[in-house]
Amino acid sequence: MEILIKALQLISSLAILILIHELGHFIPSKLFKIRVDKFYLFFDPWFSLFKFKRKDTEYGIGWLPLGGYCKISGMIDESMDKEQMKQPPQPWEFRSKPTWQRLIVMLGGVTMNLVLAILIYIVMLSVWGEEYLPTANVKYGITVDATAEEMGLRNGDKILSLDNKVVEDFYKITAVIILDNPKTIQVERDGKKLDITIPNGTIAKIIKNSKKSADLIGVRIPFEVGSFTKDSPGKTAGLKEGDKLIGINDVQTNYFDEFRKEIVKHKNQQVVIIALRLKDTIKINLKVPNDGLIGIGGKNITNYFTFSKKEYSIFEAIPAGTVKAYNSITNYIKQLRLIFSPETKAYESLGGFIAIGNIFPAEWHWQSFWGLTAFLSVILAIMNVLPIPALDGGHVLFLLYEIITRRKPSDKFMEYAQIVGMVILLGLLVYANGNDIVKLFR
Repeated sequence: MEILIKALQLISSLAILILIHELGHFIPSKLFKIRVDKFYLFFDPWFSLFKFKRKDTEYGIGWLPLGGYCKISGMIDESMDKEQMKQPPQPWEFRSKPTWQRLIVMLGGVTMNLVLAILIYIVMLSVWGEEYLPTANVKYGITVDATAEEMGLRNGDKILSLDNKVVEDFYKITAVIILDNPKTIQVERDGKKLDITIPNGTIAKIIKNSKKSADLIGVRIPFEVGSFTKDSPGKTAGLKEGDKLIGINDVQTNYFDEFRKEIVKHKNQQVVIIALRLKDTIKINLKVPNDGLIGIGGKNITNYFTFSKKEYSIFEAIPAGTVKAYNSITNYIKQLRLIFSPETKAYESLGGFIAIGNIFPAEWHWQSFWGLTAFLSVILAIMNVLPIPALDGGHVLFLLYEIITRRKPSDKFMEYAQIVGMVILLGLLVYANGNDIVKLFR
């Protein structure tokens, strides 16, 4: 059921993004009186799920949800309709129109995806506002993985700033470290302020080790029993919801990370769990299973920290949503820089449709759905504007060449360029989805 919900969200999101993108080509084509032969949501090799024809355009829905297309008359595109291009140019065809009109048509899809992202962010901010955990409110400090330890961070450190710039939202700290490449981290440790220099090669290690560790840094919290698993050894031994676990045998464990680190040392052993229950200190005898797990879940993080929430009127949300879209664009461009960097080797983590589907929650959550759809819209816009033949950016590149040189590339050149672009895109598609498949068997 979880897979079905994720797949449904992915297909719904892609349907919205593809439809809006292709409308970006369709609308200016109609405005400039360019004939659109076909307008399809999803691809339709061999057959379509639904179609009808109105005037000169066939509208339909394909069965393969890998994209969609707007087949514009007199244009060399992925349809590779060579027969049409052999005929004399007609006044309603793309190739017969002025360069500036063709440029607007080709940029229409990217523009619509960016506009969609901005509109979604505006509506989201006006409806739900923006909730975040202020870095200053992380009062118990942080937990760190092995990579963060190599950087010089320690469990319990309180992060003050990066390169002496405060990151207001705690959960954006890791992204800022990866994308903005700060040189130093300012922390408070045991009441003293320290300046930690981030070693060279850290970003590459973070990306490489992200598969092994969920978080570079996390929020440190006390371990207070919030739930039990089925057949929980902890519940069987006598622990109850609300108990605060503070020790194992004679070792003090004030926080979850300390408890977890200590309990795994006693697999298949009898231990004494020390807990606070209301005002009483109690001791529970417990046999630790061979996996080191005692079937206990902690309380939600919201029980320990004060989150901040910004509320927006619709008029306040307009500039805020625009800024949010701009930040999404700049951050994704920085991520692309990492993907093409030989040092970080982020291309090894490149994922396809399975990876994209997995970013959606297991339950349908509208706020998450629209937030991810907005971000995917930004990704679609940026990827499409890359100067690769067969993408919108490739067509734009050749149109700019035509504007500058006042010479139009030959149809034969455009055909070959289209083929090269399609081979590149197919290679990337196979590589990314192949990575997904390999990860399933690791």
